[in-house]
Amino acid sequence: MHIEPGIVHGAKMVLSYATAAGAGAWALKQGWDTLKDKGLVSLASRTALAAVAVFSFFELLPHYPVGVSEVHFILGSTLFLLLGAAPAAFGLALGLLLQGMFFAPFDLPQYFINVTTVLVPLFAVKALADRLIPRDTAYVDISYKDALALSTAYQGGVVLWVAFWAFYGQGFTAATTASVFTFGGAYMLVVLIEPIADLAVLAAAKSLRGLERAGLTTPRLFNAG
Repeated sequence: MHIEPGIVHGAKMVLSYATAAGAGAWALKQGWDTLKDKGLVSLASRTALAAVAVFSFFELLPHYPVGVSEVHFILGSTLFLLLGAAPAAFGLALGLLLQGMFFAPFDLPQYFINVTTVLVPLFAVKALADRLIPRDTAYVDISYKDALALSTAYQGGVVLWVAFWAFYGQGFTAATTASVFTFGGAYMLVVLIEPIADLAVLAAAKSLRGLERAGLTTPRLFNAG
């Protein structure tokens, strides 16, 4: 989902600073709620786990350029279900930053674009989970249907933001449209994999309930809301 260098440039980059600031404000609000609920150690531990996971997703899992961006297995809904909204958001932002600093410095100018692209869909996943998953259901007990809905919301959000940045930066040209559709078609294939990953990870989590006491997962993972 990394926007290719040069897609958005010049004065148009200012918008990315504003959108990333809005995303950051939401993440900080979620972080404050988590801090009050579970404390600093739990929040910091989960954020570190998320950052390491995101960095690994970007560098170790298959990724390849398609059209205006790159296809990555970010597993955003998986991070949300395991760690909660705030740690997932902080981890996504930190993972992107670490990757840019150590492996892809050419992506750093687009950092705020990419942060917006991965964080705003996470907002949608949280909102959808709050509406879709009954309050008496722990995340380890969700169905494939619910996992698919969350994954589709996240990946679909990423595709929409990439499309927005491409058209915003390059205009509605035939070439840009073709590149966006090529990227979107390839990226939505991730939807076929992520729900399976979600359920596999959640199934494994059922046998690791000791993590709940360690504060390394979101409380909702094992407990009803």
